[in-house]
Amino acid sequence: MKTKFTAFLLAAALIFSCFSLAGCTSKKNAALVYFLNFKPESAAVYEELADKYEAETGVKVKVVTAAANTYEQTLKSEIAKSNPPTIFQVNGPIGYDNWDDYCLNIKDSKLYSYLTDKSLAIHDDGGVYAIPYVVEGYGIIYNNAIMKRYFALPDKKTSFTDMSEIKNFRDLKAVVEDMTAHKKALAIEGVFASTSLSAGEDWRWQTHLLNVPIYYEISQKHKEGDPTLALLDADEITLKYSENYRKIFDLYLNNSITPKNLLGSKSVADSMAEFALGKVAMVQNGNWSWSQISGVKGNTVTAEDIKMLPIYTDIDGEESQGVCVGTENYLAINKNATAEQQKASLAFLEWLFSSDIGKKYVTEKLGFITPFNTFSENETPSDPLAREITRYMKDENLKIIPWVFNAFPGEAFKKATGDALLDYAQGKKEWDKVKDDIVKAWKSERD
Repeated sequence: MKTKFTAFLLAAALIFSCFSLAGCTSKKNAALVYFLNFKPESAAVYEELADKYEAETGVKVKVVTAAANTYEQTLKSEIAKSNPPTIFQVNGPIGYDNWDDYCLNIKDSKLYSYLTDKSLAIHDDGGVYAIPYVVEGYGIIYNNAIMKRYFALPDKKTSFTDMSEIKNFRDLKAVVEDMTAHKKALAIEGVFASTSLSAGEDWRWQTHLLNVPIYYEISQKHKEGDPTLALLDADEITLKYSENYRKIFDLYLNNSITPKNLLGSKSVADSMAEFALGKVAMVQNGNWSWSQISGVKGNTVTAEDIKMLPIYTDIDGEESQGVCVGTENYLAINKNATAEQQKASLAFLEWLFSSDIGKKYVTEKLGFITPFNTFSENETPSDPLAREITRYMKDENLKIIPWVFNAFPGEAFKKATGDALLDYAQGKKEWDKVKDDIVKAWKSERD
């Protein structure tokens, strides 16, 4: 009995020791951070980053990637488990509306302090609940080689000598109309590329261009909080800045390579090819279009000459306006995770966007334009339009225009807007009726 009891005590001691060691090992190697990744194309890069972070800090990061087009479904499943994601993504303010019960207030975090423009974060009742991590931007892209030819003209009517002097709609209009008068001398067929208005090709005008006047309307009505969330709750709009919308649209139409009556057959690809071939000096589009421009056979626009200007609409104070910047990709921390997990998750994200290793992966392997002040000019994607967006985001004297079109009503509203713009361009509808159609279509779809 004594021998058996001694053996029992030894066994118990071994078991206790094993459990203790396992506990230590588990604590050391357990995944304090669980990142549910949205982008399947980035899965391997994030897993490599997780390994590097663990090697550097000893903190294990678990990366799970949802299959394409299944993120919401995967998040619903994973968030209900006993070990849910500690970092997850929301699809902008609209996505936050669905997941606000799970989002931690990270207003006091380093990650939020890294944001170049704090208005990009998702704010709610004085808190900050999601941070954008990759952004895109759009404006008026221009070929600086053509602009230099214009500024060198001996008989130009304006006094401008460089595009940096163009600060508002009046400046832009004066230059554009004078360029139209000098088309032959400039060897161009129009100042602006075609205003593509064929079915499915009008998104640059019924969302991107309309974003500017709608943003000013909603931000003036709701001076506090997130303008996109405010717009999401807006049953009606007045299109207060309708005339400003018309002014820039008219400038495009009246100084285009293509006659107004032919715009219903033009596509975005047509517009980008016209710009790439040097037939026009300007085109409204975003940083995503660089690959499109550079890929056109016979492209004459060099990376050094491709620049971007804000979309000016003659709204008071637009001299301090930047380009339109936004994203649908926001990171959130699970507020139901333990305090230790929350702290570890924020530390991982802060490392990702501030350490030399993390930033190198973000720019070179993930290819992100980030909204963080931790990245220098040399730590951005190499394409010229990405650099232009970054330049505007870092300019503390300019206020970017956030994307609020994410909160526009659905396809019926967008189609009604596009149809009205085409009718106007073709002379079939007065602008007052265009405004009326847009206002009614908004209310109808909200109802």
